[in-house]
Amino acid sequence: MHTLHTHIYPMHIYTCVHREVHTTGLMCTYIYEYIPTCSPCVDLHRLKRMCSPGSYIQHKHTALAQVCAGHKYALGQCPHLVSHTSFPVLGPGRHPFSLYLQGVDRSHSWVNSAYAPGGSKAVLRRVPPYCGADPRQLLHEELALQWVVSGSAVRELVLQHAWFFFQLMVKSMELHLLLGQRLDTPRKLRFPGRFLDDIAALVASVGLEVITRVHKDMKLAERLNASLAFFLSDLLSIADRGYIFSLVRAHYKQVATRLQSAPNPTALLTLRMDFTRILCSHEHYVTLNLPCCPLSPPASPSPSVSSTTSQSSTFSSQAPDPKVTSMFELSGPFRQQHFLSGLLLTELALALDPEAEGASLLHKKAISAVHSLLCSHDVDSRYAEATVKAKVAELYLPLLSLARDTLPQLHGFAEGSGQRSRLASMLDSDTEGEGDIGSTINPSVAMAIAGGPLAPGSRTSISQGPSTAARSGCPLSAESSRTLLVCVLWVLKNAEPTLLQRWAADLALPQLGRLLDLLYLCLAAFEYKGKKAFERINSLTFKKSLDMKARLEEAILGTIGARQEMVRRSRERSPFGNQENVRWRKSATHWRQTSDRVDKTKDEMEHEALVDGNLATEASLVVLDTLETIVQTVMLSEARESILSAVLKVVLYSLGSAQSALFLQHGLATQRALVSKFPELLFEEDTELCADLCLRLLRHCGSRISTIRMHASASLYLLMRQNFEIGHNFARVKMLVTMSLSSLVGTTQNFSEEHLRKSLKTILTYAEEDIGLRDSTFAEQVQDLMFNLHMILTDTVKMKEHQEDPEMLMDLMYRIARGYQGSPDLRLTWLQNMAGKHAELGNHAEAAQCMVHAAALVAEYLALLEDSRHLPVGCVSFQNVSSNVLEESAISDDILSPDEEGFCSGKNFTELGLVGLLEQAAGYFTMGGLYEAVNEVYKNLIPILEAHRDYKKLAAVHGKLQEAFTKIMHQSSGWERVFGTYFRVGFYGTRFGDLDEQEFVYKEPSITKLAEISHRLEEFYTERFGDDVVEIIKDSNPVDKSKLDPQKAYIQITYVEPHFDTYELKDRVTYFDRNYGLRAFLFCTPFTPDGRAHGELAEQHKRKTLLSTEHAFPYIKTRIRVCHREETVLTPVEVAIEDMQKKTRELAFATEQDPPDAKMLQMVLQGSVGPTVNQGPLEVAQVFLSEIPEDPKLFRHHNKLRLCFKDFCKKCEDALRKNKALIGPDQKEYHRELERHYSRLREALQPLLTQRLPQLLAPSSTSLRCPLWRLSHMHIHVFRVWCPHWVMRLHLSWFSIAFDLVEWGMSVSMHVWEITGQIAAISSLPSTKWVPGFELRSAGLVASTLTH
Repeated sequence: MHTLHTHIYPMHIYTCVHREVHTTGLMCTYIYEYIPTCSPCVDLHRLKRMCSPGSYIQHKHTALAQVCAGHKYALGQCPHLVSHTSFPVLGPGRHPFSLYLQGVDRSHSWVNSAYAPGGSKAVLRRVPPYCGADPRQLLHEELALQWVVSGSAVRELVLQHAWFFFQLMVKSMELHLLLGQRLDTPRKLRFPGRFLDDIAALVASVGLEVITRVHKDMKLAERLNASLAFFLSDLLSIADRGYIFSLVRAHYKQVATRLQSAPNPTALLTLRMDFTRILCSHEHYVTLNLPCCPLSPPASPSPSVSSTTSQSSTFSSQAPDPKVTSMFELSGPFRQQHFLSGLLLTELALALDPEAEGASLLHKKAISAVHSLLCSHDVDSRYAEATVKAKVAELYLPLLSLARDTLPQLHGFAEGSGQRSRLASMLDSDTEGEGDIGSTINPSVAMAIAGGPLAPGSRTSISQGPSTAARSGCPLSAESSRTLLVCVLWVLKNAEPTLLQRWAADLALPQLGRLLDLLYLCLAAFEYKGKKAFERINSLTFKKSLDMKARLEEAILGTIGARQEMVRRSRERSPFGNQENVRWRKSATHWRQTSDRVDKTKDEMEHEALVDGNLATEASLVVLDTLETIVQTVMLSEARESILSAVLKVVLYSLGSAQSALFLQHGLATQRALVSKFPELLFEEDTELCADLCLRLLRHCGSRISTIRMHASASLYLLMRQNFEIGHNFARVKMLVTMSLSSLVGTTQNFSEEHLRKSLKTILTYAEEDIGLRDSTFAEQVQDLMFNLHMILTDTVKMKEHQEDPEMLMDLMYRIARGYQGSPDLRLTWLQNMAGKHAELGNHAEAAQCMVHAAALVAEYLALLEDSRHLPVGCVSFQNVSSNVLEESAISDDILSPDEEGFCSGKNFTELGLVGLLEQAAGYFTMGGLYEAVNEVYKNLIPILEAHRDYKKLAAVHGKLQEAFTKIMHQSSGWERVFGTYFRVGFYGTRFGDLDEQEFVYKEPSITKLAEISHRLEEFYTERFGDDVVEIIKDSNPVDKSKLDPQKAYIQITYVEPHFDTYELKDRVTYFDRNYGLRAFLFCTPFTPDGRAHGELAEQHKRKTLLSTEHAFPYIKTRIRVCHREETVLTPVEVAIEDMQKKTRELAFATEQDPPDAKMLQMVLQGSVGPTVNQGPLEVAQVFLSEIPEDPKLFRHHNKLRLCFKDFCKKCEDALRKNKALIGPDQKEYHRELERHYSRLREALQPLLTQRLPQLLAPSSTSLRCPLWRLSHMHIHVFRVWCPHWVMRLHLSWFSIAFDLVEWGMSVSMHVWEITGQIAAISSLPSTKWVPGFELRSAGLVASTLTH
C-alpha cells in the first residue's frame, strides 16, 4: 500500500512517498522518504520524461556536481536528506534509508542460502583497492547484496517496487563515480567484482521471477520486466558494456530455456520483445552496435547454410563472399559484432516464424520496434550525413533477407492473387532441380541469441530452415506489412549501393526473384489512392463509430441479450492468448474508444493525402534505384533475360499505377534505357510485355501534364524505331499500339482524347525530323499508324456521347468490332471490351457470348495454323453454344496470312489463350444461370486439357460441371430461373438520325415491366433532346408517320414473347430451350372495326405480328434489329378459338403437373367453370354457337370452336377428378360447389354443342366414303414409303380439310382427285429415307375420322 502526498515550500517541491513495509521478525515500519526535486536523488523516470535522450546522462551528472561539488560524503550524509526539519527524528548521523536497512531481517540471511559462504552461488568478498580502510559499505553494494539474500516476504515487497530500488542503485552508482572522480576510470575497474557478482545474481533472480510470474500475475511480470530492462540500459552508460551484454545474453538464454515448456510462450516472447525494445532505446544504440567495424570471418569459418548448400552465385563466376553474406544474414559474426541490432532482428525473425503462436501481437510489437528505431535514426542530427547513415543502415541489412523470406505472409496489396509470386515462380522455373534453402528460423536458434554459445557442433546460421516456398503461417495484417515494407525501403535507400550490388550478385536466381516480388509488393502497398480514398475511409470510420454507439445503446437498454453478446465475443479471437478467460476487459472489447478523431477536417485530410502522395513517390523512387542496381548486376550474366523480364514487369507495374509526375519522368527514363540496352526483351519472345508497355505509354500520352506527355511520346517513338531497325517493319508494335488504344478507349472512363491527339502529333513530328531514317519508309508507316489511331479516337468521341446509353454504346462497339473483321487481334480486343462492359452492366449472358465469339475467332486462327485433333475445328465447333458464332468464319487464307508478323501475335492466339477464353465464357454463363450452355463450352475445353494432361484443371472442370448439372436438376421446372424479358422498340422522327423508322427487340433483365423500360427510355432521350420533345406511343398499332409531328421524337414500346413453330416445340422441351436461341417474337394487338381496342365478342378482332431478328438471343449485344415483319388478322371467331385453346392448355397443365399443385389447379378451375361477369366460356359459346353462320366459309371455324368446347369440357372433368383426390375434408364443400358450377355450364353448353350444320342433315353417298377409305389407306402407305417429314405435314393437312368437308356433307370428289394428284406427284420423287419414329398414329386417326 502506498499513498502520494505533495507539499509545496517556498524553495523546493518535495515528494513524500509513504510505504508500509512488512519484514520478517519485525513489526510494521514506516519509512518517509523526502527527496527534493532538485537533488540528484530525483526519480530518473521523471528525468527521462523531462529531458531529451541525448542529454539524459549530462543532466544527471550536472545535478550531482552542483549539489555535491566540494564535499566528501557518502549518500547517507547528503545535506538535502539530513537538514530538512520535516524529517523524523532518527538520531545523529542516521538516515531514513538506514532505518529500512535495519528493517531487513539479517538473522537468517545466510541460513539455507545458496549465497552463504561455500554455497553454490557464494559471493566473493574482497576489499576494493580504492576503499582503503573505510569500513563503510556503499548503498548500491549493500542494496544489491540484501536484495539477493532477502527472505520471501521482503523479496515480495521489493519486487512490487523494483523500479525504485533499481533506480536507487543506479543513482548511488553514479554518485559514487562522481564523488570518487572515477568517471574517467576504465569501465572494468569502476566497480568491484563482488558487486558485479551480486548484480549478476540479482539479474538472474529477477529474470526468474519474471518467468515464473508471467502466468500468475501478468501485470507484475510486465513491471519487473520493464524495470530490469531500464536497469540494464542505465548500466550500459556507467558499467562495463561487455559485462552488461553477458547479463543480457544470460537472461535471453534463461527465457529461451523456459520457452520450450511454457504453456503460453506468446506471453514470454512478448515480454522479451519489450525487454529488447527498452534496451535498444539507448541513446548510444548505434555506437553500442559498433557500426564502423567491418565484419571479420570467425576463427572457424561458419558461412550461412543458404550460401553453402545452394548453387554458387548466379551472376558471379567466383564463390560468394562470406563477409558480404554475413552482413545480410543473421549469422554468428553479425550477431557478435552488432549485439543489440542482432537481438532486435532475431526477435523480429522469431516473431515472423510461421510456427510462432500469437503471431499477430508479436508481429506488431517486433515490427514497430524496428520502425521506431529507424525513425529515430532518420531524424537524429548525428546521422544526417549520407556516409554515416549508410553505416547505420548496415546494422539492418539482414532485414532485407527476412522480409524477402517472409513474402508469403505479407498482406496481398496487389490486385490479382497470382501477381505476388509471379516473378519468383518465373525465376524458379529457370532453376528447376537446384536446391535453395530459405531463411526461416530454426527453433534451436532461440538458444543462440546474440552470439551466445551453442551446443557443441551446432553453430549454424540463423537462416537455416526449410524452403521459403513452404513457409505458411499467420499472415501479417495490412498495417504490419506496410510498416515492415517501410523499414525495408529505408534500408534500401540508405545502404551503400556497391554493397547492395555485391549482395545481389551473390543471390541465387529464385532468391533474386523473391526480392523482385518484394519490390513489386512495395509498389502496390504504397500506391497513391487519392483524396477520395481518404474521404471514403473517413466516412466509413464515422459510420463504424455510429454502429458501435448503437450497439452500446442496445447493450445498455437491454435490447440485446447478454447471452448473445457473450457468444459474439467468444467467437472473436483474443490477442492475449488462450490463458485469459475474461468476461470484460477494456483493452479487448469493441466498446474501446478510438483515440483517432473520426470527423477529420478537410485540411487534415488534404495533409494526409499529401503525405501519402509523398510517401508513394519516395517508395517508388527507392524501388527504381534498387532495380537499376539489379540491372547493373546482371548485365553480363547468362541468366539476364529472365531477370530483366522480371525487372521490366516491376517497371511496368510502377508505370501503370497512380504516380507523381516526378516519378514518371524517372520511370519512363529507366524504361527507355532498358528497352534501348535490351531490345530483345520485347521484340523476340515475350509479346505480352510489349503489349503492356504500349498500353502504359498510351495512357501517359493522354496525360494532362505536358512533361509526362513529352516523356511518354518519346518512349513510344523509341519503341517504334527500335522495332523498325530490327526488321525494317514495326508491324508488331503497330498492331499492339492499335490494340492498346482500342482497349484503352473501351475500358477507361476519364480518357483525354484531346491530349492524346497532341501526343500523336508529337510522335509524327519525331518521325518526320528523324534524320537517321529519312531514306526509309519509317515515316510513312508512322503516318499510317497515326491515321488509324485518329480514326479510333473519332469512334471514342462517339462512344463518349453515348456513354449513358448502354444499347447505343454497345451498338457502336459492335460496329467497331465488325470493322476489324480482317484484323483478328483488334476484333478480339473489342470483343473483350464488350464483354467487360456487359459484365459491368450485369449482362452475364451477353458477356459470355462475347467470350464465345472470341474463342471461335481464336479457334479459326489455330485451325489455319495446324490441324490438331484436340482443338476445335474453327467456329463450327461452337455452333451448339450459339448459332451466331458462324459470323466469325469470315477470316480465311485470302484475308489473313497467319505467318505475317504482327497478326494474331497476342497471348490469346495460343492454345493457352483459347483455354482462358473458354473458362471465362463458362464463368459468365454460370453467373447468368445458363448452366446448359456451360456444358457445351466445356465440351470444347475438355479435349484440350486431356491432350495436355492437365488433370488439375480437368478435376476443376468436372467439379463445375457437376455443380451445373445439380442446379439444372433442382431448377428443372424453370420457375427458379427467370431469363430475360423482351420488348419491341420502334423509333420515329428525324431527331433519332440513323434510328429513324428502325425497329429493335430489346432484351431487358428478368421481370422488367413495360412501365420501367418506357420510363428509362423516355427519361434518357428527354435529357438528350430536351423537354416536350420525346413522346411515347401508348398503343401497338401500325404507326402512320405522316400524322406525326416532325419536330418531335416518338418511341413505341411493346411487350413481345418468343414464338415457336409447331415443329420447333418437339425439340424445345425444357424451360432453357424455350429461352435460348430466340429469333422470332410475337405480339398481339386487339382492335375493333370502329377503331376501339376492345369491344363486344362478336366484333373483337386481333392482329398478330411476328417479328424476326437478324441474330438469335442472347447475342453480343442486348438489342437486335428486326429484319422481317409478318402480320396476321384474326376474325372474332378465330379469337374465340384461340382463347378456348389457351384455357384448355392451362387446365391440362394444371392437371398433369408433377408434383401436383392443388392451389394452382383450383385457381384455374375457378376461372374456367365458375360464374363470370362477362366474356366467360358460356358467353363465348352463346355468341358464336347459338346461330348457324350464313357464310359457308365460316362453317369450319364454327365446327372447330365446337370441338374446342368439347375438349374444354373433357379437361374440366379431368381437373375436377384430380382436385377431388387432392383436397382434404375441409375443402369438400368447395369442391361440391365447383362440381355444381360445372354441371350448370355443361347443361348450358349441351344444346349448343349437339346441333349440326344444315349440310350435315343431308344423306351422304356410301359409294363416296368407301373409295375415300381405300384412298386414305393408299395415301398412308405412300407416306410411309416415299414421303419425307415436311411433305407428310402437307398431306396430313389435306386429310384435315377432307374431314371437314365430309362432316359438312359437301362433295369431296374434287378434293380426292387433288389428293390423288399429289400422291402421283410424290411417287415420281426419288427414293427418300423414311424418317425414324414416324408412326401410323396420325394417319390412322385421320382415316378413322373420315370413315366416321
